[in-house]
Amino acid sequence: MTLIKSVSGIRGTVGGRTGDNLTPLDAVKFTTAYAAFLKQRFPGRRLKVVVGRDARISGPMVQSLVNGTLMGMGVDVVDLGLTTTPTIELLVTEHQACGGIMLTASHNPVMWNALKLLNAEGEFLNAEEGAEVVRRSENLDETVYAAVEDLGGIERDAASIEKHIAKVVALKDVDVPAIKAAGFKLVVDPVNSTGSLAIPTLLKALGVEQVEVINGEADGRFAHNPEPLAAHLTGLSEAVRSHKADAGIAVDPDVDRLAFMCEDGVLYGEEYTLVTVADYILSLRSGAAVSNLSSSRALRDVAEQYGGRYAASVVGEVHVVAKMKAERAVIGGEGNGGVIYPPLHYGRDALVGVALFLTHWAHLRAAQGGRLSLSELKKRYPDYTIAKHKMELTPGADIPALLAGLERQFQGASEAVEICKEDGLKISFPARKEWVHLRKSNTEPIIRIYAESATEEKALALAEDMIERIKNQNI
Repeated sequence: MTLIKSVSGIRGTVGGRTGDNLTPLDAVKFTTAYAAFLKQRFPGRRLKVVVGRDARISGPMVQSLVNGTLMGMGVDVVDLGLTTTPTIELLVTEHQACGGIMLTASHNPVMWNALKLLNAEGEFLNAEEGAEVVRRSENLDETVYAAVEDLGGIERDAASIEKHIAKVVALKDVDVPAIKAAGFKLVVDPVNSTGSLAIPTLLKALGVEQVEVINGEADGRFAHNPEPLAAHLTGLSEAVRSHKADAGIAVDPDVDRLAFMCEDGVLYGEEYTLVTVADYILSLRSGAAVSNLSSSRALRDVAEQYGGRYAASVVGEVHVVAKMKAERAVIGGEGNGGVIYPPLHYGRDALVGVALFLTHWAHLRAAQGGRLSLSELKKRYPDYTIAKHKMELTPGADIPALLAGLERQFQGASEAVEICKEDGLKISFPARKEWVHLRKSNTEPIIRIYAESATEEKALALAEDMIERIKNQNI
């Protein structure tokens, strides 16, 4: 396994050989490089960095290395301990820190971990900044660590999640009385990570009194694959039905992705988390909505319904944020269940996603006499289905040549097609309202194949056709 170095951080499986996996030495190297990068950005300033982790098993080991390396570089550490990615994004600015490091491999399985690197605004480093950190990690010969009298100190902030929740509840677009009056009964699956510390506590603060939790021990021993997809959430589906709940809520280990389960045990669809929240926000104020190129066109439809603009970015939170700022978007995110709400911060945030989603549902429910189910709410939106596939990459695979070959196959097609090469290869069929997107993953050694159409069968057929075309390329 080769370490993956991208806009999503430094990521790999834990253990094995240095440079091939995420080993203790790699953690020290990249943390040293990051501290050196910050020193160049803030010359002459005493540096402070906020550090936190999700609950995965390797977290304590990696965090002890990161904290110690930062202190050895003369950097003060604010240790949040178990926390969430959106929480650390908020706390970087609250502590007036120069940056932050979140230790999480997001939706990846338990053997993975990663260093997500943040700037002083609590946002991910961009591609150029990340490349600079990687470059520095490859040439540490001239690195000078701090003398004993200049070592960094450490302070603990054990209330980071509570601070985050307080900020969410105080937002003007979050209607706590309406949520409380709705009388929701909910089941939460935090997949044995820090969502168990955040989501039930948030729901209590929002006035939700009936909450059941499954897989709620924050021990990092994930009860199922942590990516919040239907195939992995059968336990939540069963729990929602057995408890006769109004809905289920699933988050990934670092709580930046959010998916809902309908009362009948059918997944609401992670793509529609953002669509639903956007419907609410765009009903309150005009403006643009942004998602990435692999997200459902339903967001475009909703934005245009309100007379707003829609724009798409390259996949990756940092790219979505840049596009949102350029478009002055009022709402944005990614179709993987990531909601970015600028009045709080520029980061995917499942906590604010829950609060805004429940507010919208509670308002609509009240308008219909308290009888609007989640499956009925879903019917308000354009009905698209996305098929999400992935293929393992063979060592040395020439991805640019593969995509160029596929592009040639669609040039001069009998029907009108739109070809976008901004992020891999996306081919859209406007007349059919269909698209297929191929791109190399930022977080795994795979190529992703996403396809969207009006039905599951058509989306699957579109994706499978592309998979066959890939196999026939012989690259």
